[in-house]
Amino acid sequence: MQNFHQVDIDGYIAQLPILPLPSGISIAFFNLHGAQEMTEHCAKSLAKRLKDDGIEVLITAESKGLQLTHCIARELGHQYYAVARKSKKLYMQDGIEVEIEDSITTGAVQKLYLSKHDVDLIKGKRVAIIDDVVSTGHSLKGLEDITIKAGGEIVKKAFVLAEADAADRDDILYLASIPLF
Repeated sequence: MQNFHQVDIDGYIAQLPILPLPSGISIAFFNLHGAQEMTEHCAKSLAKRLKDDGIEVLITAESKGLQLTHCIARELGHQYYAVARKSKKLYMQDGIEVEIEDSITTGAVQKLYLSKHDVDLIKGKRVAIIDDVVSTGHSLKGLEDITIKAGGEIVKKAFVLAEADAADRDDILYLASIPLF
C-alpha cells in the first residue's frame, strides 16, 4: 500500500505519492503532467502573485514546468515564453548553454540549452523563472545562469512547491511547502 502526503496548494488539496529516490530519501512526488485542473489552479494562483511585477518574459526548464508556464503566460497576456531544453535540438545550434549540478530527482549533472529565439526574447527584459518544485536549488541555479547569460534581469522566481529547506529561502515565491521523507 502506497503512502501519500496531503498538501494544500492555495486551496487545491492534492494527494502526493511518497516515492523513494536512489539516494535513500523519499519525496512527495508532484506531477503536473496530464493534471489539467491542478495545473490551471496553480497557474492562476501564481499569475495573481506575478501580475504587478512588470514581468516581460517567463522562462522554465523542460519538462514539468512547461504546461504551468504556458498557462501563466496566458494569464499574464504574454505571447511567448522561453524554454530551457535539457538536450540540444537541431534548431538550437546558435543558442547558449549552461551546466547545472545534479538535481534531487535526476542525480546527475545536466546542461540547459536556450535557442537564439529565446535568447533574443530574454535579452534586456524583466524575467520570471517558473517551475513546479524547488528543492536543492540546482535546477533553479541553472535557470538563473542561463537567464543572466542571455542578458535578462531576474525579477521573480516562482514555484508551486518548495521542498524541505527551500521553503526557508527568502528569494522565491511558492504556493505551498512539502517535506522530504
